[in-house]
Amino acid sequence: MGGTVHQRSVVRVGASLIVASLALTACGSRSGGDAGSNSSTTKTAKIGIIAPLSGDLSALGLGIQHSVELAIKQANDTNAIPGWKLEAVPKDDEGHTDPGKNAATALAADADVVGVVGTLNTSVAQLVQPVLAAKMIAQVSPANTGPGLTQGAQWQTEPKRPYANYFRTCTTDAVQGPFAARYLYETAKITKVATIHDKKAYGQGLVGTFTEEFKKLGGTVVAAQTVNPDDVNYSAVVSAIKPLAPQAVYFGGEFPNAGPLSQQMKAGGLNVPLMGGDGIKDPKYITLAGKNSTGDLSTSVGAPTDTTDAGKKFLTDYAAAGYKEDSAAYGGYSYDAANAIINALKTSLAGATDVESARQKTIDALSKVSFEGVTGKVAFDQYGDSTSKVLTVYKVDAGKWATVETKTFETK
Repeated sequence: MGGTVHQRSVVRVGASLIVASLALTACGSRSGGDAGSNSSTTKTAKIGIIAPLSGDLSALGLGIQHSVELAIKQANDTNAIPGWKLEAVPKDDEGHTDPGKNAATALAADADVVGVVGTLNTSVAQLVQPVLAAKMIAQVSPANTGPGLTQGAQWQTEPKRPYANYFRTCTTDAVQGPFAARYLYETAKITKVATIHDKKAYGQGLVGTFTEEFKKLGGTVVAAQTVNPDDVNYSAVVSAIKPLAPQAVYFGGEFPNAGPLSQQMKAGGLNVPLMGGDGIKDPKYITLAGKNSTGDLSTSVGAPTDTTDAGKKFLTDYAAAGYKEDSAAYGGYSYDAANAIINALKTSLAGATDVESARQKTIDALSKVSFEGVTGKVAFDQYGDSTSKVLTVYKVDAGKWATVETKTFETK
């Protein structure tokens, strides 16, 4: 349809572009030589992002992605690392282990990748860690809460750090589970609970540490049930628990399961609060759980982002950047994770000729990072865990998550 005319116009445009570029080159050689040579010496270092950018958990994953992108944009705008430009490389793990491993493999094969922010899920992290560790690529998670990732399988009795390249800005289930148990037993005066988890590393770990603390305090766990991550009908588990009359149900898992479970509990006459960890603290939980979710509870790591000056500035900057999706539950932690890497790069990339030679130095510098972040003080202990142990209890009230209490967890 009019092909020959189209071709002629392309030739004309092409000719005029060549003329224009020749003119620019001539100008450049006379006056703009310095700027040209300067830009050619700017090297690129990439920060990967591994998170669920599609699927059920994408609300959380996209918040992680954009928060990292914001930190990188600000670093580039202020020339935080002279001679270097940072670039974000987002990879979708879909919230599953195999895509997560593939994402890590792709990033590890890129000589310009110096660090990675991710993952969301503990189970995905278990496969990502060894891939990145083999290439000495620093990994900082904003959301992994499984204690074994930093302290090994025997974390309760013989903590031993499995991967020196792995750090996290959030506190762990070793703290979050007991924190929830103390709230229910000491503050809410609940002495009988049922537990349910989704058989994934995160949910199982939360229920494990919650149960241990709840029993230690004097509480009774009347039932310990499990569901599958792809379940949609929870009538069997509700029927099994209801006759045992728990005063609350503690759920280890994420909002795509927790919301429908809460809705079906209430519909089935089990009219008690469902409580979960940071994996359920999302507006979508309330949408899925429905109007009877009022009074349901969650814990999340850190203080609410909008209660600190740094948090308010982050939220303002995030809104100004115009991202379509909300920063969600892990935005502040992701921003802090990216800035931890950027802080380390100020040391490791100074004088570096290429990224690969700076990787080990980046890991070394990360272990010494210390700054005031959006989520509080950002620093890491000998295991790569966050030194901050601040957590918050939230309650569903009038269709929103409302803050109940924020505390620093003290080991008893």
